[in-house]
Amino acid sequence: MVNVLLVHHSPSDATSQIAEAALTGLRLPELGDIEVTVRPALEASAEDVLAADAYVLGTTANFGYISGALKHFFDTTYDAVREPTAGRPFSYWIHGGYDTTGAETAMKQITTGLGWTLAFDPLIFTGEVTEDHLEKATELAATVAASAL
Repeated sequence: MVNVLLVHHSPSDATSQIAEAALTGLRLPELGDIEVTVRPALEASAEDVLAADAYVLGTTANFGYISGALKHFFDTTYDAVREPTAGRPFSYWIHGGYDTTGAETAMKQITTGLGWTLAFDPLIFTGEVTEDHLEKATELAATVAASAL
C-alpha cells in the first residue's frame, strides 16, 4: 500500500479550499488503495515523512516567503529524512496575496536538498482561488499519488 503525506499550512478559507481539493485528488477511487496522512505543518514529524512514499505540500506565501509553519516542518525534519527519502515523488502549491517569488525559491532549494523528485508542476498563484485552481490542486495531488504506485 502506498502512503501519501499531505503537509500544509492553511490558515484561511482560501488555502483550506486548496488543501481540500488536494485531499480529493488523493482519494480518487481510480487510484486504488492509497493511505493518506494529513498533517498541519506544525504537527508533521520526521516519522510521518519517513512512513510516506510521496508528498504533497501546501503553503501560503507570507511576505514573499513560505509560511513559518512549513519552514518549521522542514527545519525539524530535514536532517532525519534527507537521505532515506531521496528520490520520492512530491509536488506543492503556494498561494500568495501579492508575491510568491521567495516562496518558490525556498521550495525549490529545500526540496532539491532533500533530493525529492517533482512529479507535477507546482500550483503557484496569487489572488482569488478559482475553480481552475482547485481542479489543478486535485490533479496535482492525484498525480503525486499515482507516481508512487
